[in-house]
Amino acid sequence: MRYRIVAAEPRPGYRLWLQFEDGTEGEVPIVHLVGKGVFAAWRDEGEFGRLDVDSEKGTVVWPTGAYLSADTLHRELERTSPTSSIMG
Repeated sequence: MRYRIVAAEPRPGYRLWLQFEDGTEGEVPIVHLVGKGVFAAWRDEGEFGRLDVDSEKGTVVWPTGAYLSADTLHRELERTSPTSSIMG
């Protein structure tokens, strides 16, 4: 299944609040990526906060060209977030 992100917000501590097209929403921690490869710019938390949702691809992107797979983020949200919910 292919998931699509429709809304995203940066949260303190390198967490993403995400809302998916299927109604699932919640926070995903991604601090483990900070400073690695294309995510090196995130050492400055202000750069992390410059995210946007690419409505064509349905995923989260940054001005540096970095992006995260919506499918991976959805799986991570289901695995880690007790606050995730599916809106019906």
